[in-house]
Amino acid sequence: MTQYWPFSGLTRQNALRERLIVSLDLRDRGDALKLVDRLARVVGMFKVGRALFVGGGPDFIREIRRRGAEVFLDLKFHDSPQKVLRAAVEATRLGVKMFDLHPYGSTCGSTDTMTRTRAEVARICRTEGLRRPSILAVATLSDTKSPNSSARAPESPDRVTEIARFAADASLDGVVTWPHEITQVRNTCGRRFIIVTSGVRLRETVNASANAPTAADAIRAGADYVVIGSPIWRAAEPLRAVREITDDIERGLRNSPRRTFEILNPRPV
Repeated sequence: MTQYWPFSGLTRQNALRERLIVSLDLRDRGDALKLVDRLARVVGMFKVGRALFVGGGPDFIREIRRRGAEVFLDLKFHDSPQKVLRAAVEATRLGVKMFDLHPYGSTCGSTDTMTRTRAEVARICRTEGLRRPSILAVATLSDTKSPNSSARAPESPDRVTEIARFAADASLDGVVTWPHEITQVRNTCGRRFIIVTSGVRLRETVNASANAPTAADAIRAGADYVVIGSPIWRAAEPLRAVREITDDIERGLRNSPRRTFEILNPRPV
């Protein structure tokens, strides 16, 4: 169920931190776990990509979960439909809060694999008493190009919106996309559709490029979560960097055209 914080002038720090996902794009598993230990109480989630997962495997996810932290498993499942279903089920059993997959069949208007994945995850959660994770489709243009795609699809500015619409039709929870694509996805898919974005910068470093968005810009445009990595774990004081980002997220929420303060939870199974 979606919960609402009805006073637009008030914010809760716990709710702000839920909006921040820290990317663990570190080479060393030990360093990554040290960062989790340091930040688990002040950020909402940690993103684990291919490199760390290959190096640490499911046990690495379990280590993060044992520390009380949430995980966004960013493996972009991309295989035969049956293998995607199996991978989705195992991710669910690991207890991740989110995982993502490629939008199969979207070039020809089919949502079959996405629909089957969502249904199978829901079934496993019911039969095994598990929490249902949010399932996201990868809607960034650079990540959805395919040798079998039409010449039009990868270059079309409407491609991201098309993928998001297919994901919504398949009852997926949301998409991963770039900041400049947020507004069109939000306008197409509505307020309950989850949008996760990366590529944002700390406010103090954004002056180097007028086009580089901040976390506030992304939230104001309609994002629900922002993913930030190296600006945090390379900072001399990671906790201070996190505080600066959550302050920026608060600025974005205060200036958002959405007048209620939404705390997105996964939709009921």
